[in-house]
Amino acid sequence: MIVRTDPKFDKHYIMRIASNKKLDKQFQVRIRLLSSDPKHPLLKLHKLSGNLENLYSFSITGDIRVLFEKISDNEIMLRDIGSHNQVY
Repeated sequence: MIVRTDPKFDKHYIMRIASNKKLDKQFQVRIRLLSSDPKHPLLKLHKLSGNLENLYSFSITGDIRVLFEKISDNEIMLRDIGSHNQVY
């Protein structure tokens, strides 16, 4: 799977995740898991609705989420990352 990142995602990743080595490692594990088994229950992957209806979300921790868009069957664009309150 091809994983691309939006500039907003990059900015928020640096601000919210990169300085925390534990969160950074959990993010890397979840991205690999998403590529190999998107239906894995640890990801809690789901389609969003309302203003975010074109996006999907998966969990890094109980509160940290990644929002992404499916570009094709083999490509996604990471759009945002942060706590539940930050991304929704």
